[in-house]
Amino acid sequence: MQGKILRFEGGAAIVSAASIVGKYEYEGPLGDCFDLHDLTEKFGMKTWEKAESEMQRLAFNTALAKASASERRVGALFAGDLLNQCVGSSYGLLDFDVPYFGLYGACSTAIEGLTLAAATVSAGFFDTAGVVTSSHYCSAERQYRTPLEYGSQRSPTAQWTVTGSGAFLVRREGKARIVEALPGIVVEKGINDASNMGAAMAPAAADTLLRYFRHGSHTPEEFDLIVTGDLGWEGGDILCDLLHAEGLDIASRYNDCGMMIYDRERQDMHAGGSGCGCSAVVLASHLLPRIERGELRNILILGTGAMMSPSSIQQGEAIPAVAHLVRLCHEKYAKGE
Repeated sequence: MQGKILRFEGGAAIVSAASIVGKYEYEGPLGDCFDLHDLTEKFGMKTWEKAESEMQRLAFNTALAKASASERRVGALFAGDLLNQCVGSSYGLLDFDVPYFGLYGACSTAIEGLTLAAATVSAGFFDTAGVVTSSHYCSAERQYRTPLEYGSQRSPTAQWTVTGSGAFLVRREGKARIVEALPGIVVEKGINDASNMGAAMAPAAADTLLRYFRHGSHTPEEFDLIVTGDLGWEGGDILCDLLHAEGLDIASRYNDCGMMIYDRERQDMHAGGSGCGCSAVVLASHLLPRIERGELRNILILGTGAMMSPSSIQQGEAIPAVAHLVRLCHEKYAKGE
């Protein structure tokens, strides 16, 4: 068996979450769900990169405040972003006297962080662990494609990098339980178009889901929702086709964070949203409250990441991708009540 399904017998739950977004995210279908927004997308800073760091600071502060928690209680922070060497996270979290683990999972960072936080909390290493991630449309465009001033045309398959930051606190007990996780395996299928990350990431999502259902004890019908973050409309269609060819049908309960965050007709975001902040803010603002209210009892969320760099793109390399899976349940469902 390739990859082991992790079961957090010691207990792990998301007890607090916060979401900070920019203009277009606030104007989208989930606008009323977010904790804070800034229509200028600068968050009081002089550069886009500093704005991204400020989003992380605000998100983690808000998550702490919502839990009435002190940073002294947090044993470790798992954080990452899209910027080179994860400087958005390291600068953004400087104010906090908390041990820091920098992660690079691209758009899978939030779920990668939750997996590590759940594992360390469940094992008893930490009482509380924090997870923070972010992305910013303007800083990502400058790093991976072309500065905004260039005015380049975007491909129909291109996704819009979400300007947003999500933060989570994980402890042993809470309403939104992290029951299982399945770490992803890096997959590369020859896609080298940086404007079609959905196609690059979909095979990795298919690989993780096939391993989960073939080697686990569950079927798709048991889940209220199977959500990826973030393949967009292009990659979401490819994922469903890949799974259908393997005899697995998830279409009736499938959605994607990159599809949920923007209005496809009203907002011209092409193939949908992407970026580390996409799945983080959708989970923090929209999905977790539904789990806590009992509207969603049992869901799978996959963080899908395109593991490219500016240099690999410039050299024409194909894009490797990874998809980490976490199973979230309402506490009563997790206990079998």
